[in-house]
Amino acid sequence: MTQHTKVVAITGASSGIGAATARRLAADGHRVLLGARRTDRLKQLSEEITEEGGTAAFRRLDVTDVADVRAFVDAARAEFGRIDVLVSNAGVMPLSPLEATRTDEWDRMIDVNLRGVLHGIAAALPMMREQGGGHFVHLASVGAYEVSPTAAVYCATKFAVRALSEGLRQESAGDIRVTLVSPGVTESELADGISDPQAREAMKTYRAVALPASAVADAIAYALSQPPQVDVNDIVVRPAASAQ
Repeated sequence: MTQHTKVVAITGASSGIGAATARRLAADGHRVLLGARRTDRLKQLSEEITEEGGTAAFRRLDVTDVADVRAFVDAARAEFGRIDVLVSNAGVMPLSPLEATRTDEWDRMIDVNLRGVLHGIAAALPMMREQGGGHFVHLASVGAYEVSPTAAVYCATKFAVRALSEGLRQESAGDIRVTLVSPGVTESELADGISDPQAREAMKTYRAVALPASAVADAIAYALSQPPQVDVNDIVVRPAASAQ
């Protein structure tokens, strides 16, 4: 293992940004542990990374279950000896107007987008402290900086992730690095979970200029590549053609 090779655990790694990040970081020589609920996809991705000369393992993961997230982080250490980076990427985006009162969807966004990140901190921070260092990468959204109709609850969770990331950075100065990556519209399966017809139709237009997931993976790779004394805290990545 070279000085710059890291052990990276990635949540939501079965598709979209998570899968692209796994491919990019493995190509850079990092050892990756992939986590998501769809183990068939994780197995395929892990095999593809291995065939291309990278090092990957996978484990089923539900980020809403704190015990499962702890087991995931423990698995990284068991497999590779340590955990240097946790990429908290798992997210859902079932947009709808507040007046639709889809409380089950609100709860799901809070559980995955917010509690999932908190569970990652709870699981990995003690281990990183014990090791003497580590790096949290939290996937937020341009919705962490602005709010749009149908996205109030989604944006609320991303505003919260932004606040958590800044709090973690302030409390961990010196040994733990924290990076918040906020993509604009990006190719992913997030929009597939939109059940509200109005929001689903609006998203079709919005997604016409979507970034490839690899662009976000490149931003994450950049943050990880910096020397230990450099902490890249906030990266916003938007399509050049997007006003939002």
